[in-house]
Amino acid sequence: MIQAVELSKSYGDLSLFENLSFTIPQRARIALVARNGSGKSSLMDILAGVDTPDSGSVVRRNDITVGYLPQSPDIDTSLSIIEALFHGSTPEAEVVAEYERALLSGDNERITNAAHRMDDIGAWDFESRVKTILSRLRLDKLDAKVGTLSGGELKRLSLAMLLVDEPDVMLLDEPTNHLDLDMVEWLEEYLCKCGRTIFMVTHDRYFLDRVATDIYELEDGTIYSYKGSYGDFVANRAERHAIEESKRRSALNIYRREAEWMRRMPQARGHKAVYRKEAFYRIKEQAFAKRHQEQVELIATDSRLGTKIFEAYDLSLRFGDKVLLDNFSYTFTRGEKMGIIGRNGTGKSSFLNILTGMIPPDSGHVELGESLRIGYYRQQGISFKEGQRVIDAVTEIAEHISLEDGSVLSASQLLTRFLFPPDKQYGLISKLSGGERRRLYLLTILMGNPNFLILDEPTNDLDILTLGVLEEYLEKFKGCLMVVSHDRFFMDKVVDHLLVFEGEGKIRLFEGSYTDYRNKQLEEEEKRLAEHEKVKNNDKQPKNNVPTPQRRPGKLSYKEQRELEQLEKEMEELTSRKQELETLMSNPTDGIDISEISVEYGAISQQLDEKEFRWLELEEIKNG
Repeated sequence: MIQAVELSKSYGDLSLFENLSFTIPQRARIALVARNGSGKSSLMDILAGVDTPDSGSVVRRNDITVGYLPQSPDIDTSLSIIEALFHGSTPEAEVVAEYERALLSGDNERITNAAHRMDDIGAWDFESRVKTILSRLRLDKLDAKVGTLSGGELKRLSLAMLLVDEPDVMLLDEPTNHLDLDMVEWLEEYLCKCGRTIFMVTHDRYFLDRVATDIYELEDGTIYSYKGSYGDFVANRAERHAIEESKRRSALNIYRREAEWMRRMPQARGHKAVYRKEAFYRIKEQAFAKRHQEQVELIATDSRLGTKIFEAYDLSLRFGDKVLLDNFSYTFTRGEKMGIIGRNGTGKSSFLNILTGMIPPDSGHVELGESLRIGYYRQQGISFKEGQRVIDAVTEIAEHISLEDGSVLSASQLLTRFLFPPDKQYGLISKLSGGERRRLYLLTILMGNPNFLILDEPTNDLDILTLGVLEEYLEKFKGCLMVVSHDRFFMDKVVDHLLVFEGEGKIRLFEGSYTDYRNKQLEEEEKRLAEHEKVKNNDKQPKNNVPTPQRRPGKLSYKEQRELEQLEKEMEELTSRKQELETLMSNPTDGIDISEISVEYGAISQQLDEKEFRWLELEEIKNG
């Protein structure tokens, strides 16, 4: 579908990749994995045609359409949601957009005309699919202006625009950011069933596991491809590195022997000597090939806690008529690792802001232990000063940091462990990628030696490899931990119980991981469905244990004969009412609410279809 041919891209002295080539096959679902700062988003921009490479080209099959979900969507702020959703789209989408605008306007004549156009091109199924997408992504205020949307709503609108268009190839940069867990699960199912070609960047490993058929890794300017799950990728990547390191060491040993020969070798002109000299330079290149970047090192700091840690008493909070907290109390214990889940808007971030003193509750209070040092990693990140260097952002907090083993690290040594080599340490923060800024922000939090870590969506924009290191660090962290995250893999790794925000101030404690919680939800849902089916089947059972008489071919029972007669009567009445509504919609008069008529028309059409289907079943039995 798409072929990248020898792509190169650099910004000033920073080279992201050179002569990069790969293909995106039809119907493949590929996840691109790379460290922050490797050029993932730049590569996505080039594939989407938003940016151009310094050299090389992107070749697309002539007849394909490509849709792009960027990490930071740029949508005209003057448009409404409905206008943005169908802006420059297909004729079918334009008709649906006009119908929705007509409903919002309340203009009966406009609604009637739009409904007729919907009929003419058969757009009702398309409208139903659009409504499903909007409902799943909770975009219900269609007349709201794009300029009034939050960052999360803007990302969900951009995703809805792409799904409505149904392009042949979907380029998705962090599609799960700003999605609730139920939205993520729906999107997983949607992408697996849609039959489209997908090329995505994601840090969500469960999402990657369930959606991706292939994993491409961008490392040292080269694409490596892997089949299988994320676990297979980790194992195969480690094996590849081991093989490459073995080859490098072997080449280094040969290089040392050949270097001695080169020092002793006179300026011979023989073919053997010339060949050996050429081979020497090839071996030298292999022996001193760029080694793979070291991984982030998160260090264990002195994080001892006293007896009293953190106690919340009768916390209540409202925004207008919306209840976020309702007399909530909790006492944290030493070493506690808690996850917080719930839909957007249920009060999770407000709860964290109360605990950290950033906003006051309407009632109740919080008591902190004397030895408590809170490190609060906020979802919106940190605003660094304009023109500030990386090293300056760290030394403003501390020149050095004391480790748990008594040793001391300087700010520069600490930055090196966080994959900021000296050349980047003295560079401007404004030159860093989004993921590198998040990594720097995490470093500034940990430099405060916190013993109570609060992490609000820490996985957004961090690369998968760094997340693995962060998870290992948090598993060994001896202080208290509280995490708000939509990353299910991350939550399963680092927390052992949950606070579930259910809305309207309802918060409940669940002992177990996120997967335990989700499995419990599914079990309860299955039980409800089974009970409902049992009741439904019981209603169909004959009463007083009277055996059901065997049907004779071509013969209706008395009950079925009566049902057939009743169906014919009801179908006649529904057909008559449907014709009346069609007349009203074609020739509206004052006082007639066309939107209500349109709703009734749709309901009657559905009833008529169901009754006609049952009538056909009975007629087939009757006629043998």
